[in-house]
Amino acid sequence: MILESLSLINFKNYDEAQLKFCSKFNCFVGNNGMGKTNLLDAIHYISFCKSFFNASDSQNIKYGQPFFAIQGWINKNGETHEIFCGVKRNHKKQFKHNKKEYERLSEHIGLYPLVMISPSDIELIWDGSEVRRRFMDSIISQYDKAYLEKLIAYNHVLQQRNALLKHFHESRSFDSMSLDIWDDQLIIHGEAIIHTRRAFLEEFIPLFNKNYQFISGSKEDVSLDYESSLKDHPYRSVLLSSLSRDRAVHYTTTGPHRDDLDFKLMGNSLKKFASQGQQKSYLLALKLAQFEFIKEKKLTKPLLLLDDIYDKLDETRFRKLIELVSNDTFGQVFITDTHPQRIRDLFKQQEAEHLIYMVNNGEIEVNHEAMEEHG
Repeated sequence: MILESLSLINFKNYDEAQLKFCSKFNCFVGNNGMGKTNLLDAIHYISFCKSFFNASDSQNIKYGQPFFAIQGWINKNGETHEIFCGVKRNHKKQFKHNKKEYERLSEHIGLYPLVMISPSDIELIWDGSEVRRRFMDSIISQYDKAYLEKLIAYNHVLQQRNALLKHFHESRSFDSMSLDIWDDQLIIHGEAIIHTRRAFLEEFIPLFNKNYQFISGSKEDVSLDYESSLKDHPYRSVLLSSLSRDRAVHYTTTGPHRDDLDFKLMGNSLKKFASQGQQKSYLLALKLAQFEFIKEKKLTKPLLLLDDIYDKLDETRFRKLIELVSNDTFGQVFITDTHPQRIRDLFKQQEAEHLIYMVNNGEIEVNHEAMEEHG
């Protein structure tokens, strides 16, 4: 699977941009704040129908403009497919595949898999459980459509149940039959979600351990555990036992929407006891395992996006990463960096097909020297 070209209009700091890519390494080089990461985010839109960074689509429209548009052309199994994303202020997002608009964006998820490795991955360690659940759910959703539908349905039912609990509090009333209707649906979807997450982790954890040993070069014991608020109890009994608490706080306190992943190193909390280097190795191993897992499930190599990786890894880890992604196990890779010479030196050593794009405040120029060397 190859992203052949990309076109942007009014996206973040770009008035207009058109890029053609090579099939292996595509490097965006320039000072901070020039728009390198914005190009990766546009590619992320093509895969996930949304930004990697901003929850609100309208925040990605160039200041003072009424809309943005992204078009990408992806070659998959010898056929080129056109993907279009358009956002107008105060309008519904348009998302098209081969000029046909989707009825539901969930239909697109998983068609063109992608893995993003970014400095913001540190949030997986330091932020709340929602970030770790989202990491897990985004992987599963790329290969399991039924899971994505269950997740969407569960969140809808959860909103309805919470609204009812709030209504009970405000009206000083209670109707167990009304609550039972939402409980029944919450249980069906919720138990299916937890079962799928556990099955996923059984396959994912060995890949994660293998990648951690490669990146760290050590024999440190790492673990990744699923913490469910159900604790192996039936969801119905857990809902009943937590009903008084739910009524007191006016929302649902148990279920897969409260679950978490526990990151540990040598039996201790990764957040509290691991060094920065160990945390970086852990996060990198998670993302590389994500790539490997999706590749096996989808039988295609996901696009790999590496944002500002060099400045977040030490020299040894960075070299190991580039050595790894240069082999045939990985496909097309997109990299951002602030040092042109560092990138040139890197590919003198790797001798891999690559293009270097110089990015300066929304303007992009191709480094023709790199094209001549590998053209």
